[in-house]
This record gives sequence, structure tokens and C-alpha cells, in this order.
Amino acid sequence: LLLSKYLLERYGNDERVTRLVNGTRMHFLYSMNPDGYEVSREGDRTSGLGRANAHNIDLNRNFPDQYGTDKFNKVTEPEVAAVMNWTLSLPFVLSANLHGGSLVANYPFDDNENDFNDPYSRLRDASINGRKLNPTEDNALFRHLAAVYAQAHPTMHLGKPCELFQNEHFPDGITNGAQWYSVTGGMQDWNYVRAGCLELTIEMGCDKYPLARELPQFWHENREPLIQFIEQVHHGIHGLVHSTIGTPIAGAVIRLDGANHSSFSQTFGDYWKLALPGQHNVTVLGDNYAPLRVEVEVPSAEPFNMRLDVTLMPDDPQHWASANDFRIIENVVNTRYHTNAEIRSRLAELENQNGQIASFGYADN
Repeated sequence: LLLSKYLLERYGNDERVTRLVNGTRMHFLYSMNPDGYEVSREGDRTSGLGRANAHNIDLNRNFPDQYGTDKFNKVTEPEVAAVMNWTLSLPFVLSANLHGGSLVANYPFDDNENDFNDPYSRLRDASINGRKLNPTEDNALFRHLAAVYAQAHPTMHLGKPCELFQNEHFPDGITNGAQWYSVTGGMQDWNYVRAGCLELTIEMGCDKYPLARELPQFWHENREPLIQFIEQVHHGIHGLVHSTIGTPIAGAVIRLDGANHSSFSQTFGDYWKLALPGQHNVTVLGDNYAPLRVEVEVPSAEPFNMRLDVTLMPDDPQHWASANDFRIIENVVNTRYHTNAEIRSRLAELENQNGQIASFGYADN
């Protein structure tokens, strides 16, 4: 709420805020679990009271998971269904979900493949015995996003453990979720795997439900990290995907550097793909269009992004001949395989025409 208030009050008076609001489509969900909020207790440091909804389901264990299904996500809760429908209805690019109970920027993946069969892995003290890292294809980008938040925070980047969890140490204030403890059915991984949106889980403080009088300090510590995080959405590649006759292509797949994780063009062919500075190979795929591959370079200074408009050619013989074979349509229209007799006849004809340099022979078998 304070972030929304800050942006609205500073708009038109603060150049940075004005630029951010004018150039960014921002959505805010102030509470995903109103049931839990109503029963939570102010000042509760670690309790699970308020974690679940009225059906006693932890909503951050209720999303579809790439590795399996259990009693926690077998039936989708109404709140989760609403969030999934909302997320899929818009081309979200970057997201953060804000939690309490630790002080760290957490990035995907949040679980490992075998965690559905290992209840202990879901306990917070699982990290004591060491947990397996499970990075995404965008691991370098996720680590960068997490570091942006942690480094902008006055203490998160120090990686110090909370008083009640002295065994937890987070170098530079960031962690891979699966390496910390397992969250099966979490929103963070679902957003990345199913919706194509890069999301972090930001643990904003050691107390689960801090006292109201402490909230101004939380705002003071997290204001700059939140703004810097939002600004990261403008770092990467964006543009339009059209056909050769200028028709916008919706649903085109945009991939980076050979990775399978995809972004998709929207109704008007517009797309956005977050990327770190440097050279990248972009692949664009559209149904019934020839694939396009192009190398681009994302700048390391303002504006930190580049525009790449893409034109896809229909994947048919006529268009291929027009682009690659001097418009000789006869080479690709009404094509068929030759018979053996036709091949022998044609090769023999070539020998007769070029006897000084060509010789043709064949065996009956």
C-alpha cells in the first residue's frame, strides 16, 4: 500500500517515478489470502496461524507443480484459481511476492524432482543437512534480479541469520529456493513454468507478522529495493512480431540462447524478454511460419534494452523460393520424387551434353 501511495503522490513531481509510471504497467495484489489475514496475530514471530485460508490450505503450496501432485495441490483453491486466471490473462514479465519470516531474496526453482516423496525436505531446518541446488535455465538472470533487491536493502545483502534461525546463512542475501527448503506447489515456480513470468519470493523480515508500529521501518528499508526491482523489467529485448504483409502475429514463441523457457507475443505482436547485458541469440517461432534466428546485443548502460522487431515468413515453398531461390517458383511447385528411369535418363543426358567432363554409369541392382 505504501508503494502505491508513494508512486501516486510522487507522480509528476519526481522524474524517476514519473518515468517509471509512464513506461510500466504495474499491478498490485495486496493480499492473496484475506482469510489468513483476518486470523493472523500482530507480533507473531513464527506461528503458522494465518498461513492457511478458511479451508485450512496453504495457498503457496496449492499451485500446480512441475514435479507432481499431492494433497496440498490436488484441488485448486478459489484464491489460487483467481490468481492463475489473472496471471494468464495478461503478459506479465516480472513479479515479486512478499513474505515475512526471513530476510532473503529467493529465486526459482523452489523444489527438486523427488521432494514430493520426501516430507522432511519441506521443513525449514532441511537446509541444515544440505539441500540440492535446482537452478532454472535463467539462473544467471534470476541471481541478478535477486542481487539487485538484496544489494539495495540496507541489511539483506549481509546475509546474516535471523535470531530464531541461527543455522541459516544466505551469501549476499540471496538463495535458490530448493537449496534452502522445499516449497512444492508454490506460486513462484508456477509463474515461471506455466506463465512465463520471472518471479522472486522476497522475505522482507525475520518476524512472520511484525507489529504495526514497525511497518514504517519495513517501508524505509524496502522502498528502494522495490523500485529498483520494478525498473529491471525494462532490461532486455522487446519489439513486435509481424508477418511479411504486416499482420501482427500473436502467440509467437521467443527464446533466448537455446533455452526452452519461452515468452510469447501478444495480440498485437508485442513481446518482452528480460535479458542480461551482452550478446544473445534470439529464436522466434510461429505456427506455419519459418523459424527466425538473430543475434542481438543488449547494452550495459541506459536504456539497458533494445528493440527487435521481427518479420516472419510463411513456411511454404513459394515464399521460400522468393526469399532464397531467385524467385524460381518452378523449383518448388508441384514437386515429386523422380523414378529410377527418369534419374538414369537425366544423368545420361548430362553425360551426352558434357562428355569431356562427365561420365555416368549404373548397375542394375
